[in-house]
Amino acid sequence: MAGRIYDSFALLKLFQKEPGHQKVAKLLEDDRKSENSPLIQIINFGEIIYITKKDFGEHAKLRVIRSVLQMGFRIISAADDLVYQAAELKGNYPISYADAFLLATAIRENAVIVTGDPEFRNVESLCQIEWV
Repeated sequence: MAGRIYDSFALLKLFQKEPGHQKVAKLLEDDRKSENSPLIQIINFGEIIYITKKDFGEHAKLRVIRSVLQMGFRIISAADDLVYQAAELKGNYPISYADAFLLATAIRENAVIVTGDPEFRNVESLCQIEWV
């Protein structure tokens, strides 16, 4: 099985204990039992950080950062080639720029995207998606 890359939508659902957070927790548990580290794109990690700080404050932001690191996520940086690929995807599909980075990373890493964000319905033909 290919590894999984987690969208900010899915991880915010988990951290905020929103409906469906149990499925995200189960997928992460499955990742821990397998040889595949969960992936997160640095742009999406940044989204999680700023949203958490804005909505819940500095202490919550620090807890979320610590949680992501403790869960063993492999953080994928936004190297130049990924920026170019994300820009191409953003130019071709109606998705946010941050989602274009996630999609470009998923394609490059042959990873399954974990999300509940309906924007990804526009790109389902490009990669596998695990809906939460």
